[in-house]
Amino acid sequence: MTTGRAAELLRRPGGPQRATFLELFFDLVFVLALALLSRSLGEDLGWSGAFRALVLMGAMWWVWSSTAWLTDRTDPQRPVIQALVIATMVGSLVMAAAVPEAFGDTGLIFAGAYVAVQLSRGIVLTAVLRGHELQRNAMRGLFWYGLSALPWIAGALVHGTARGALWALAVVLDHTAGRIGFPTPGAGRIPGRDLVISGEHLSERYRQFFIIALGELILVTGLALNDSGFAPAGAAAFAVSITTTVLLWRIYIYRAGEVLAEAIVASADPVRLARSASYTHLTMVAGVVVTAVGGELVIAHPLGHTPPAWIAVLLGGPALYLAGRARFEHAVFGRVSRSRPIGVLALAVLAPAMLLVPPVVVAAAAAVVLTGIALSDAHRARGLPPEPPSPPD
Repeated sequence: MTTGRAAELLRRPGGPQRATFLELFFDLVFVLALALLSRSLGEDLGWSGAFRALVLMGAMWWVWSSTAWLTDRTDPQRPVIQALVIATMVGSLVMAAAVPEAFGDTGLIFAGAYVAVQLSRGIVLTAVLRGHELQRNAMRGLFWYGLSALPWIAGALVHGTARGALWALAVVLDHTAGRIGFPTPGAGRIPGRDLVISGEHLSERYRQFFIIALGELILVTGLALNDSGFAPAGAAAFAVSITTTVLLWRIYIYRAGEVLAEAIVASADPVRLARSASYTHLTMVAGVVVTAVGGELVIAHPLGHTPPAWIAVLLGGPALYLAGRARFEHAVFGRVSRSRPIGVLALAVLAPAMLLVPPVVVAAAAAVVLTGIALSDAHRARGLPPEPPSPPD
């Protein structure tokens, strides 16, 4: 492919920057992925279960995030890019299906699908961008994904703690390489000019993934309500869970979630802000997944004794979400509303007393804290013009 043809694969300045239907289609896989992650975590609420869920989510997120950055730089309307996205979707679906037994019998399937997605994408991009300066970027990524393939496949061939350690190394290697620009011997790291991004496109992609996470929460709680037989106590727990879902959405969208695109444009370092937004969204989505685990548990068993592990997910999920939301707000506005850290502190302070109440009350307590934060947001904004983004330098 000549330089001119390779350039045709890139987004054109001034062209449409909205997410495409192909990208929304791609996102559907992650409803399944997040649902299976929350189910796996719910079956093992110990430290090992949390660690495994974190590793698997780190891998799934990196596939999604790297695809979002790919379609931000390239034109998703081009057949080659569409084929890459669809192939990544199929690989992600295989990974998602392997999640429940990824640390058991389907480990090689999960790791093999991940490695195949990343390496094949790098190979194709290296080929189709031949003669274009961005070909070197594809080669940089291919070099690093080749390195991380070693612990991915080696981890799949062992069991227990060794698999967890090797896969954690692989996830850290991939994320770290991406954050520092894939520095490669003889080629250096990706120049900042090659990472020019569309604030509108990336911000929309992050919002869409957050909505996907809320969709997983709705799916899990709806299925749990059906399994409960619509018993009164289960229905009450369902009402609390849906209220929590609405509050998570409200707190997200007001107001940092609405103006992320403007913040990226206004930032002195838009690439850094976009990367920061990626990890703050990962933290918020992780909080939603943990909240989904708690919602499913409390709908199935709304009354009776509340085990400490249940309290950890019922209060820890919203706390993790608020921590990510606070960091997101700082990235967009350069400050953090006091209600965010106060909410995290309130959830922590409530935890010991929750040992004395049934699960539905614990869930309701978390919802009350989130309600207070949402009301604080509304009160602070009343009568004032919308606050413009002011990302830190």
